[in-house]
Amino acid sequence: MSVLLNPLGPDLRLLVSLAAWTWPGARPDGREAAHILITCASTLAGQATAETAEARMRRLSASLGGLADARDVVPELERCLQIVGDHVLLHVPGVSRQLRLPTRRPWTELVAHNGEAVLLLGLDPLPQTADAARVDVYLDAALAADRLLFGRARTR
Repeated sequence: MSVLLNPLGPDLRLLVSLAAWTWPGARPDGREAAHILITCASTLAGQATAETAEARMRRLSASLGGLADARDVVPELERCLQIVGDHVLLHVPGVSRQLRLPTRRPWTELVAHNGEAVLLLGLDPLPQTADAARVDVYLDAALAADRLLFGRARTR
């Protein structure tokens, strides 16, 4: 993936190391919602510590407009999701390319219907090879340790 960067935006090493998962789930009010989890896939080939990975994920959060922790009101982010056919792309301000999210048709249709998805940024690394069970364990641990940031990513 080639990416041109604004000096204030996320750096190239972070963008090429992102891991993403998507799934449908329930909102607190019981309605169905699309969810996106984005983490660093690793500590960037040993060149960064966990603290550096967290700092980069917080910088990504700031670039998207600032996500909140679990105790705060979940912010509505600027329009950062784009649907192209069966694909959903995440636009990060300051980056010329978009991150293509892993999708299936029913999830993409849910994003299109709702006009948004719940975006979770994990502050701790998780390899892209993690299966659903490992992602669930990660989410439970990250939520308990206050290591997730939340936002509502919009398509319109």
